[in-house]
Amino acid sequence: MGDHFKTDVGQLEQFLASLERCVDELNEARAALDHVRADQIGTSRLDEACDKFQAEWKYGAEKTKELVGEIKDGVKSNKKGYEEVEAALEQAFKQIAEKSTSGATGGAR
Repeated sequence: MGDHFKTDVGQLEQFLASLERCVDELNEARAALDHVRADQIGTSRLDEACDKFQAEWKYGAEKTKELVGEIKDGVKSNKKGYEEVEAALEQAFKQIAEKSTSGATGGAR
């Protein structure tokens, strides 16, 4: 089973950074349009559409940030779990190696 499931903790870290960049870029794009008021664009119908879009984009960006935050928390938790398992396995293998080189037996039979 171990042959089929592998986790690259470094890639998890890159994924977290990528998620953060996505949220930052979404917020930057929305912020760039914050100073543009609908009454500067054109007709009242276009102005209303722009205002509606701005409100929906803000709501969507906030929801996206919230969901990405939850994903990040889950990925961080999984990453920590993998690191703990790796550390425990490394420690177990070191103990096995020390016992085998020290001539200790595996315990009672």
